[in-house]
Amino acid sequence: MKSPHSSADRARATELVGTFQQLFGVEPSGVWRAPGRVNLIGEHLDYNNGLVLPFAIDRSAMVAVRLLAPGEHSQLVSTWIDPTTGRQARTGFDPLNLRPGAVTGWASGPAGVAWALQESTGVQVPGFQMVLDSIVPVGSGLSSSHAVEVSVALALAELTDAPVDRRDLARITQRAENDFVGAPTGIMDQSASLLSTAGHAVLLNCRTLETEHIPLPLDEARLRLLVVDTRVAHSNDDGGYAARRATCEQAAELLGVDTLGDLPLDADLSELPAEILPKARHVLSERARVDAAVEHLRAGRWQELGSELSASHASLRDDYQVSCPELDVAVEAMTQAGALGARMTGAGFGGSAIGLLRESDVTAAQDAVLASFQAAGWDEPRLFTVLPGEGADRLL
Repeated sequence: MKSPHSSADRARATELVGTFQQLFGVEPSGVWRAPGRVNLIGEHLDYNNGLVLPFAIDRSAMVAVRLLAPGEHSQLVSTWIDPTTGRQARTGFDPLNLRPGAVTGWASGPAGVAWALQESTGVQVPGFQMVLDSIVPVGSGLSSSHAVEVSVALALAELTDAPVDRRDLARITQRAENDFVGAPTGIMDQSASLLSTAGHAVLLNCRTLETEHIPLPLDEARLRLLVVDTRVAHSNDDGGYAARRATCEQAAELLGVDTLGDLPLDADLSELPAEILPKARHVLSERARVDAAVEHLRAGRWQELGSELSASHASLRDDYQVSCPELDVAVEAMTQAGALGARMTGAGFGGSAIGLLRESDVTAAQDAVLASFQAAGWDEPRLFTVLPGEGADRLL
């Protein structure tokens, strides 16, 4: 059976084992990987209990992990270089004294996963040694933090024999984000990382975590999804994201439902306050676009799918107001260069945009984006194409 892992992934895993041995003098128990994700469509629907359509990408976080004896403190090392010291970022924590707010910085995610796994299952998670490597761009809207957390969750669940499945792990990582890290995220990102399969998008019901794998044969159709990482960093624990979520909760309360996902698509929103109505309108229109996108994918209607992507961006920009000039310029440049459709992806306020392009138009779209950013005097964005890849798993 052919390995689902690329030679580059295997090489990274082998190098990570070597780094672990150099740092700690022993071999790790294994290496686990979790991919970042692109959300094709269905933005800000996860916390509204809607359907979303993400897929795993070929950029991932990897962790080499070994459990320690009871009473020993966790020791965490990242291969990222700390800009203040020029060295690998290192930290640690006491597993017996984990509580929300006790660990900050990049280690709060792994610590939060250990805390949430204990709180959710009753399984005691001892201290552990860990070396992290990630090639998911941080702050890009491609779910870099969840990739780290999912890789740690897989490792700790396996090493402690925790009685959990992948949907349980999705809820545990969401609890880590919400209650330990303090970021009010939904369930989509970790679910996409855990539940994706190569060549497919995941149609995810964010209320039940039921999934359907929708074929996304970009390669066969000679299409590519171009990612434009604007380098405008966003964070899910900042005020903008939390404010949008609170507005949706307020709208649901005023309309007499638990979440906006409970409303019919033709619900009358006219009685909502003026500052709330556009946000609720985005949720309903985006739900309809997800339904339409799935039908277009099933029928191979790529031009129509592209139109849904572009309409999604307009709604996120105008109604939900989570775009920014860099995202808008990236979308416009890709559209002018021949993209079938383009939109921001992720929470917004920065991060990345995606464009659905014919293979023959990719270079022109890249050139157009670079020229537009240069003309605006902005930093050069990162540009790369993605295809739907494998979900999280163990490598070694």
